[in-house]
Amino acid sequence: MNFNIAVIKGDGIGPEIVTEAIKVMDKVAEKFGHTFNYTQVLMGGCSIDATGVPLTDEAIETCKVSDAVLLGSIGGDTTTSPWYKLEPSLRPEAGLLKLRKSLGLFANIRPAYLYKELKAACPLKDEIIGDGFDMVIMRELTGGLYFGERKTVEENGVLKAYDSLTYDENEIRRIAIKGFETAMKRRKNVVSVDKANVLDSSRLWRKVVEEVARDYPEVTYSHMLVDNCAMQLVKNPGQFDVILTENMFGDILSDEASEVTGSIGMLSSASLSATSLGLYEPSHGSAPDIAGQNKANPIATILSAAMLLRYSLNLDAEADAIEAAVQKVLEDGYRTVDIMSDGCLFVGCKEMGDAIVERL
Repeated sequence: MNFNIAVIKGDGIGPEIVTEAIKVMDKVAEKFGHTFNYTQVLMGGCSIDATGVPLTDEAIETCKVSDAVLLGSIGGDTTTSPWYKLEPSLRPEAGLLKLRKSLGLFANIRPAYLYKELKAACPLKDEIIGDGFDMVIMRELTGGLYFGERKTVEENGVLKAYDSLTYDENEIRRIAIKGFETAMKRRKNVVSVDKANVLDSSRLWRKVVEEVARDYPEVTYSHMLVDNCAMQLVKNPGQFDVILTENMFGDILSDEASEVTGSIGMLSSASLSATSLGLYEPSHGSAPDIAGQNKANPIATILSAAMLLRYSLNLDAEADAIEAAVQKVLEDGYRTVDIMSDGCLFVGCKEMGDAIVERL
């Protein structure tokens, strides 16, 4: 089968890690008889340098007509990069927000899974880790504080900033449905995270989630305040199956969950729309401090490519093959610098990609 993939290598380590993911996808295409047609798209700092804006309308159209979008990373050093001296709407991250909105990517799925081979890298005590953990954070992606109205004004000689957090019931309902549908394919448990003791938006969130839950009688669900959830992730991560939450809470909790796994360099993510079109990217940032040095861990991007095959192209066997190859590489002791431990084989970004290809 033929598929069209928009590829956004981006900034920092993005080009390196995406190159390895494409290498893996090409091997999958060869093994399973597919053709992946890649179209390179600029976004982020590299787009600012080339076009003056973080994302062009032409780039958006290219993504819209593709079957899926694979992204590396965007942005640079926020203290030294000239990109961050620009207006906020012209900075690298504004391109990603615009792309999410333009493609209608309202659901972000971030798995957090502890590989037994990387147990030593987990910062938690053995008695907390237990048999490990395997959770998914389902984050609403196009509403809430990040997309609300904002301004900074001067009142009576004092600067004052405003940020608005809004959700309507339809926005909440569609992400709740995604969360419960995901739980049905897993261990059938949803924890909905909010701040309903303070925020009106959270009280509406809780009301709508309860309405959706009635359509999924097989799924057990509960509500948890976001501050408690932040504590529970380090106290007992094994209790979670699907965490369902709004945009900012999901942003923070997913980073916390990824760190508990031992390395954010291992964690993939998918941003999904109402159609099969999705955006797939690693959970980590652009790591400009190690860019171009063959030090980056490409596994998160490679696993994101596996999610792309599974969710957008409906190629489950091919996705399974990539995930099995990653597992085998870890079992065989290959490690990049971020997950290195005694007795393992230290490799660079390119070599890790090669090792995974060899096991497909």
